[in-house]
Amino acid sequence: MTTAEDTTTMPLTSHLEELRWRIVRAVIAIAIAFALTYGFANHVFAFLTQPLLATLGDEVDLIGTGVTEAFFTKLKVSLIAALFLASPVIFFQIWGFVAPGLYDNEKRYARPFVFFATLFFILGASFCYYAVFPIAFAFFVDEFLSIGVEPTLRITEYLSFSSRMLLAFGVVFELPVFTFFLARVGLVDHKMMIAWSRYAVVGSFILAAILTPADAASQFLMACPLMVLYGISIGVAYFIAGRNKEKVDEPEKDEE
Repeated sequence: MTTAEDTTTMPLTSHLEELRWRIVRAVIAIAIAFALTYGFANHVFAFLTQPLLATLGDEVDLIGTGVTEAFFTKLKVSLIAALFLASPVIFFQIWGFVAPGLYDNEKRYARPFVFFATLFFILGASFCYYAVFPIAFAFFVDEFLSIGVEPTLRITEYLSFSSRMLLAFGVVFELPVFTFFLARVGLVDHKMMIAWSRYAVVGSFILAAILTPADAASQFLMACPLMVLYGISIGVAYFIAGRNKEKVDEPEKDEE
């Protein structure tokens, strides 16, 4: 199999132009999604604050301290919702950018890539929303109470924390998906990933420190699922290695 670029090599300017238009299409998709989600900003805000209020009840109050804070809060929650709504288009644009460098038989994975990348992105955010938030909020508010301070949180600070955590978990849950396609094209395999596992543990905590707010609890709550995902990714790479071996063995049997 050959790629479309076997006979002619794209210059750097062409790659940059392609990247620019992919980014433009993704931004347009986010803008359209934003126009749709802004009308439901109140519902999105209620959805984002529900884990905090359901976990802590009357133990915490959300407040606004600026004249324009409510307006910008609606813009922020609408943008967060728009990113998730437009995620299939974003992943399709990512695939479209890397597809020219793939073999023809590998380009047919566009739809599975977009589907599973979107699915795992939403699964990651859902895991954060339903599993991590209740634990994290209970821990942080207990820290307030342990020093005799009544927790009163600004909505902008809460949304900054929650949105960053949701997006971070959505991104790290992409690890098995990207491992599948990297293993499929032969860039990684399970043996390589097992050999790198000790570095993966350290890398998990470093990545968690980068993606989450600067507190040990949030970093730990992300690093642990990330290490589990790395283990799942090893299994995915092992499965792909078995599939690739079967395809290599089949022609040999046919020749016999």
